[in-house]
Amino acid sequence: MMTSWRSAAQATLHCLTGCAIGEILGMVIGTALGWHAGPTVVLSIALAFVFGYALTMRPLLAHGLPLRTALGVALAADTVSIAVMEILDNAVMLVVPGAMEAGLASGLFWGSLAFALAVAFVLTVPINRWLISRGKGHAVVHRYHHAHR
Repeated sequence: MMTSWRSAAQATLHCLTGCAIGEILGMVIGTALGWHAGPTVVLSIALAFVFGYALTMRPLLAHGLPLRTALGVALAADTVSIAVMEILDNAVMLVVPGAMEAGLASGLFWGSLAFALAVAFVLTVPINRWLISRGKGHAVVHRYHHAHR
């Protein structure tokens, strides 16, 4: 099955949206609570998965899929993509000098985060293309979405 770069980019952008929401929320919460980088990153990663899965589940639930089925589809569709994206963008944030310590009011933090998410997006698109071409990743979502219209 030939998969277009466009469909892979759209799937990756979908995952990136959930990752970005979760990461930003995690950073805001961790910073507001005065946490160190470690716990803040752990919270951000957890929230990235929660929001990534939630964004996938929302339309499935709206089409009448039971919660358990929608969760299973989201886990199958997004786990690899979110995990790769989280590894990449957190690695970038950790190697940019001072990015994690810069704080939410700093241009260095936000610029580094934007750069990290862009790197994660570019490097995750080919992985999603490969997954979709094998009927995995977001191909699972599309099967359920089209079957329940």
